[in-house]
Amino acid sequence: MAGIAGIAGPGQEKSVQFMLDKLSHRGQAGSKIIERHGVTLGAVWPEAQTAPVSPMLAGMAVWDGDQPPLPDPATLGTERKPFALAAALPGGLFLARDLLGVSPLYYGRTDDGHLCFASEVKALLAISRDMQAVPPGTWYAGDGFRPYSSVEPQPTNDDSAAALAAGVRLRLEQAVADRLGNGVLGCWLSGGLDSSLMAALARPHVDELHTFAAGLEGAPDLHFARQVADYLGTTHHEIVVTLDDLLAALPAVIYHLESFDALLVRSSVTNYLAARYASGYVESVLSGEGADELFGGYAYLKDLSADDIPGELLDITRRLHNTALQRVDRSASAHELVAHVPFLDTEVVRYAMTIPSEMKIRRNGSLVEKWVLRKAGEDVLPDDVLWRTKSKFWQGAGVGDLLAQHAEASIADDEFRRERHLANGWTLNTKEELMYYRLFKEQFGELGDLSWMGRTKGAPVS
Repeated sequence: MAGIAGIAGPGQEKSVQFMLDKLSHRGQAGSKIIERHGVTLGAVWPEAQTAPVSPMLAGMAVWDGDQPPLPDPATLGTERKPFALAAALPGGLFLARDLLGVSPLYYGRTDDGHLCFASEVKALLAISRDMQAVPPGTWYAGDGFRPYSSVEPQPTNDDSAAALAAGVRLRLEQAVADRLGNGVLGCWLSGGLDSSLMAALARPHVDELHTFAAGLEGAPDLHFARQVADYLGTTHHEIVVTLDDLLAALPAVIYHLESFDALLVRSSVTNYLAARYASGYVESVLSGEGADELFGGYAYLKDLSADDIPGELLDITRRLHNTALQRVDRSASAHELVAHVPFLDTEVVRYAMTIPSEMKIRRNGSLVEKWVLRKAGEDVLPDDVLWRTKSKFWQGAGVGDLLAQHAEASIADDEFRRERHLANGWTLNTKEELMYYRLFKEQFGELGDLSWMGRTKGAPVS
């Protein structure tokens, strides 16, 4: 995904170029800086995207020209694909971020008080120590940030199970079709329901589908992904890694991820390595991210009452922007790869919010998570994949607790007690998180404000 950066002030080309240099991994195909109406804007973009200097809504974009056709903020919430936008208008800087925050966007203030923005925090750190995430579903037009839309509860859909499954399938097919690209496509494939369904829906419509699975020798994901790839006839790639590979990748993973959240980092390492490998074959990949939040894929949800599940799914969906979606974006963008998340197409999200919880977590006899989504894929996947029980990303890849065990063995108890309390008031939960924080601090220094950084809900505590 492309990257953007800018400063709401004139004559800032040198500073904006410095910011773009920090985002160069997001795109080597092109780079441009423009100044309009006292605002300096810049962008970089990869081969997989056209120049994001355009009046069109795109994954990342800045507007060129004196009078760009500014969209009505009321219509931004209907845009199906993710975006982060910046424009120089006669009234000053305009910013907007998509409904779920799939596209990253941060802002801050320079030492002389100008508002600045960038796709990643590292670009802002080049000129500022004051930064926040632009909230999802928010726009800025000179007088503060305002929400234009949000993910909200929807009226319950009383259609039959078959009709609901058909409705999910229809919207997913359209979301995938909108992201197919040039006939050669990649898909991160764990062999679980979500990524397998993405691959299955895309396969008939592309000339060549490359699938990529990463894990340790003997990892469940490698077995199931191979099974799905054989079934669908994809060009399949396995990335078999060792603990040494994971440890060697950690500094780069944390640099790109801009986080030391233990579960997020743990799940990002194999994703990062798969993305690095995939970038040698394709320009864009499909990801199954978002299905668990929308359709009830997490084991702990089974312990909630049917009345509590909708609110919990809404909450974890709203949290995606600075946790799981950050993993997807940074793992891909670190290697100039574009990652698409069709499950988080606006139409899919809003329809999923109307589906009753009993159609998501089926309690008749044995408990089945994501039941309606499984029904939606019945004719495109084999049953042993379709009804496979979910495992966490890092568990399926075979990572398990290897990184946590390494941290336990390498960090003494007194070191953990001494270092676990951070300057901003946070307390690190585990030695694993301290191991990641040490690498984070080496990269970015000791930051007094980390409010822009998400932490996984339900992460383990010491």
